[in-house]
Amino acid sequence: MRPFATAEQLAGVVAEVFGTDRRIVTIDRLPNGSKKGVYRLGLDDATTTIVYIWDPAEDYWSDVQDADHADRADTFSHASGLDMFEAAVNRLESVGARGPRLLFADRSRALYPADIAVIEDLRGGTLQALLEKDPDAGREPLAVLAGMLRLMHDYPAPRFGQVFTVDRGLPVNGESGVRVILDRALTDVQEAAKRDDRVRAGRSTLTEALQDLASRVTAPPRIGLIHGELGADHVMLADDGAPVLIDVEGLAYFDIEWEHVFVRMRFQEHYAPLRREDLDPDRMRLFQLAMHVSLIAGPLRIGSGDHPQAAWFRDLAALHVREAFAFAAKEAAG
Repeated sequence: MRPFATAEQLAGVVAEVFGTDRRIVTIDRLPNGSKKGVYRLGLDDATTTIVYIWDPAEDYWSDVQDADHADRADTFSHASGLDMFEAAVNRLESVGARGPRLLFADRSRALYPADIAVIEDLRGGTLQALLEKDPDAGREPLAVLAGMLRLMHDYPAPRFGQVFTVDRGLPVNGESGVRVILDRALTDVQEAAKRDDRVRAGRSTLTEALQDLASRVTAPPRIGLIHGELGADHVMLADDGAPVLIDVEGLAYFDIEWEHVFVRMRFQEHYAPLRREDLDPDRMRLFQLAMHVSLIAGPLRIGSGDHPQAAWFRDLAALHVREAFAFAAKEAAG
């Protein structure tokens, strides 16, 4: 049983941020945190706030990742940590996009034995829930989100890499976004083959398809600011209905086609307002297959651990096994 935070442990944090006359009356660990603890605190003045906790006990990936998973020179390394969160929200604000409003951050371990952040509580629900319930009502926040993505993707990024890494002038691994994605996808195929029989049997099919698709990419990259995992469930609605991006630690400067492959996959019939016509189709095809492969390897990895939704992750991997082979077959057929 993992040791999660208690109201008693967070009482000092609340006193520091909201004053000593505020008391926690409810505490709920929200289910959307797999790399960090996400807690909603209800206070005795009927207000609420969110606390992020970066602690190995809160990170379900810590026991299923390689030892070098936190290499910040790797654009797709384990994106978690207070430093990465602060860098991401600052960059989003600088380009005119909206991330969670940071109320308090502490690395001292004096108030709690881990890095923590207190942020605004966004009680409007997710954009995903709104689109499922009332697509017409979702049109306005979807249009605002489209504008935010345009600002992010048109940002003149200096080079590719995690925002935290690039903004500090630190080195980044890889010669190009395409090469990074290809190498990562080939590694994902090898890892997935150890856990899934169909991938093991069809490993050469996926490997050859990835290499072929990568060889077709000739257009120069368009590197912008991307979220990296932007589904409608990672967009919360503020009290004024405005969309707010969450889970932003993985914010990166990268080929914008990588973002659009994921956004298209997750938004499905609601993708049209977010579409742009200047994307490189060859990158889109390579990244599409690489995304399927990533969504096999990653879910199989965390599905092997003690995450409470491990079965859901294994089902997700099974879905993308089917999608990957279907896509590879379609590309092979021309």
